[in-house]
Amino acid sequence: MHPALSVIIFTTSSGAGLGLLILLGLGAPLGLVPQSAGFGFVGLLVAFALTAGGLLSSSWHLGRPERAWRAFSQWRSSWLSREGVLAVAVSPPALVFAAGWVLFGVTGGLIGLCGVLAAGLALATLAATGMIYASLKPVHQWHNFWVVPGYLGLGLMSGWLILDFLARLWTPAPRGTALAALIATLAAWAIKERYWRLIDTGSARSTVESATGLGRRGKVRLFEGPHTEENYLLKEMGFRIARKHARRLRLVARVAGFALPALLTLLVLGLAGVVGGVAAALAVASAGLGLVVERWLFFAEAKHTVTLYYGADAA
Repeated sequence: MHPALSVIIFTTSSGAGLGLLILLGLGAPLGLVPQSAGFGFVGLLVAFALTAGGLLSSSWHLGRPERAWRAFSQWRSSWLSREGVLAVAVSPPALVFAAGWVLFGVTGGLIGLCGVLAAGLALATLAATGMIYASLKPVHQWHNFWVVPGYLGLGLMSGWLILDFLARLWTPAPRGTALAALIATLAAWAIKERYWRLIDTGSARSTVESATGLGRRGKVRLFEGPHTEENYLLKEMGFRIARKHARRLRLVARVAGFALPALLTLLVLGLAGVVGGVAAALAVASAGLGLVVERWLFFAEAKHTVTLYYGADAA
C-alpha cells in the first residue's frame, strides 16, 4: 500500500497524544503524576496538540476534505467512522478534566471521573484506529491479531516516554514513570516483532488461482495486464518495496524506535536533574523517528489482493 505521509503523521502523532491522554486521565486521579496545575496544563496541552495535529493531518489524504463530516454517519458498519465518533466523544470529558485540573487544581471527584472517562474513550479510539486496518480482509499483512495490540502498544509506549520527560520538569527523578516507560517500550517492541514474524512466515491467503477461481485447473499465470500504464490502483495498492530495503528499514525502526529509547530510559532510572531530562528527551526524539519509519513500513509492506491482477503471485 502507498505510505502516504498524511496517514503516517496521523497514526504516529494521534497515537502518542491519545496514549499520553490515557496516562494523564488515569494517573492524575490516582495521584501517580505531579498534581500541580502547571504540569496538568503542559501535559494536557501536549496531548491535545499531538492528537489534534494527527487528526487534522489525516484530512490531507481525502480527495474532498470538506465532506469528511459524512464519514460520521457510517458508524454502524465502518471502523473509520467509529474512530471519528470516538475521537469527538473524547473531547467533552477531556475538556472538563482539563478545566478542573488546570483552573482549579482539582483531580478527584467528578473531575477525576471525567479524566477516567476520557482515558477510556481515548483507549477505545486507539483500538478503533487499529481496527480500521485489521478489518480489511483483502490485505493479509493487516488482517491479523497483532495489528490492534500493536497500535495500543505503540500509543502507550509513546505516551509513557513523553510523560517521563514531562514529569522530570517537575520532579528531579521520577523513577516510577521511567520504569513504566521502559516496560511499555519493551512490550511494544515484543508485539512488533511478533507482527513482523507473522507477516514474514505466514502464508498469503490469496493467490492468482484463488482470486480467479481457476485453481482446480492447475497453475494460473497472467497473460496480459489489465492496463498499459500505471493507474490509481497500482499507485495506492500496488506499492512495492525491495526485501533488502525493508530489512534495512526494520533495523532502523528497531534501533531508533525501540532499542535506543529502552537503553536511554534504563539509564535515566539512575539519573536526575538536567542530565536525566536530556536523556529522556533523546528517548522521545529517537522513538518518534523510529516510529515514523515503522509506520512507513506498516503501509509499504502491505499488499492488497487487487495486485494479483497486475502480476503478483500472492497477496
